[in-house]
Amino acid sequence: MPVHITRPTTVLAAHKITTAEIADDIRAHHPDHPRLGAILRVIGNCGVDSRYFTQPLGSPTINGIADIGQRTHQAFNDGLAMAEQAARTTLDEHGLQPGDITGLITTHATGWAVPNLDIHLTARLGLNPGIRRIAMTTTACAGGATALIRAVEQALLYPGSRILVVAAEVLSTSYNHADTQIEHMIYKALFGDSGAATIVSSDPLGPGLTITSPDSLFEYALPGSLDFYAGRLDSTGLHFDSTKQAAGGARHVMPAVLNWLNGRTVDVPVIHPGSKPIIMDTATALSLTEDDARHSLETLREEGNLGGVSVFRVLERTHDEPPVDGSDALVVAYGPGFSVSALHGAWTS
Repeated sequence: MPVHITRPTTVLAAHKITTAEIADDIRAHHPDHPRLGAILRVIGNCGVDSRYFTQPLGSPTINGIADIGQRTHQAFNDGLAMAEQAARTTLDEHGLQPGDITGLITTHATGWAVPNLDIHLTARLGLNPGIRRIAMTTTACAGGATALIRAVEQALLYPGSRILVVAAEVLSTSYNHADTQIEHMIYKALFGDSGAATIVSSDPLGPGLTITSPDSLFEYALPGSLDFYAGRLDSTGLHFDSTKQAAGGARHVMPAVLNWLNGRTVDVPVIHPGSKPIIMDTATALSLTEDDARHSLETLREEGNLGGVSVFRVLERTHDEPPVDGSDALVVAYGPGFSVSALHGAWTS
């Protein structure tokens, strides 16, 4: 039985922040950093011109003055607001009422809260209190693809399903001047805030991806990669750490992805824009070009790495330039330590 993924809706945060503004902020807070020149060169070449934060760059929950309680509370509330807006717009665009939704899957890693997005959205949207729910809170950048996998599994198991999939990330909460390593400075320029939603259904609600079997779903955790990317909490807030090996993570896992694909072609790549090297390492392994990966590169340049929301945004851009009917598409995203989640399907117009 085929399962369909509809056009996502993405909501960007309210405050556009340029890379030049972030460079000025780093100069102001770290004027004596021994590697300041190198840091400014690297962030100027990271492939991101702008990104969107839920709060102004100088606000206490962004510049590190606020304590962890304030930062976490603000991040969750901001993420919830974007998630609700994206979900409502998605329902409206596909002509659905809250009662039409049979399942809800959420992903959100940047603002700790119990209950989490799933319970809040069930109440705010007026969803059936008996819907099937999954709340993912630590999948981070792989969250969007992993949530789609869980939704497709649910739709395959329960014919007639209409599952609302929602992602929200407030990655600006990790913008913290207590972090002075060069990789932390890069993340200040790399990350952006957003929310997104889509519908996964047993019946097509419009153009999008069609998944035909569980064999079209893939998850893999790279052995020995626990420290490649990792979150860390202390009294100043959430921090995002990485090792030198992390930069080559996509190259390390693509052999496993290619083995799973087993010769299936990829015409339409929906690649998580974690960084330009991650995008291009993935595209190269798939024998694709920079032009093929343009939607991922444009998302990175204009909006940054949106964490779990990223693949929704790239998929939304793909809808703006619809591929040929029947084109083979691959959704692929990477997360901590170094894990990969992927879906292979056909574009249905």
